[in-house]
Amino acid sequence: MADDARLSPAAPRYAVRPADTSDPAEVDRLYEICLRTGDSGEDATDRAVHPRLIGDLFLGPYLAFEPELAFVLVDETRTGPDAVVGYVLGVRDSAAFDATVVRDWLPAVRERYPLAQARDASLPVGTVDAMFIEILHDHHGPDPAFLDLYPAHLHVDVLPQAQGGGNGRALLETLFGVLRGLGVPGVHLGMAAGNVRAGGFYAHLGFMQLAADENVVHVGLRL
Repeated sequence: MADDARLSPAAPRYAVRPADTSDPAEVDRLYEICLRTGDSGEDATDRAVHPRLIGDLFLGPYLAFEPELAFVLVDETRTGPDAVVGYVLGVRDSAAFDATVVRDWLPAVRERYPLAQARDASLPVGTVDAMFIEILHDHHGPDPAFLDLYPAHLHVDVLPQAQGGGNGRALLETLFGVLRGLGVPGVHLGMAAGNVRAGGFYAHLGFMQLAADENVVHVGLRL
């Protein structure tokens, strides 16, 4: 973390700190949070055959390759891994990060979840696994159209009991402070087109729509 970074204050019982990516129990908790927010912000636990699949797509590579840009929201009334109730993950250079992911992360993950599984009739109806396995094997890199102004990107997830009270903003402002210290001019993210609540949250923070289709909306913020 940059020397001049400042952790932003969250609601009174909550605090933001760097993620401890060397602690397997904390990493497992982050995977759990990713799953519990993995269905357009809703809990995907009962719809996932492979509970770590979503995290292997949207969490694991960030912890592996840019751990210094991972921060967690902690409920200070609790102890142990369950005290972590949210996280934000950042990447300073999306194009470089994507190249690393394609080279060093995706091959093993694709082997773990072969494309044939997405077309396996034995998968229970209504599960999310097929969709995410298709995404895994049909990887698309970041859109170069907005990388000059918004080279960084992020993912943020907070469990329902910790949403509101400024906690999501505290996570994001902590990350933004570090990115500014690194000279990053802007950050973007993608979200499900149907996630109206998330869209309102990012608009309130000043994010502007960069691109959209029927599935995904991309928004960006100048830092």
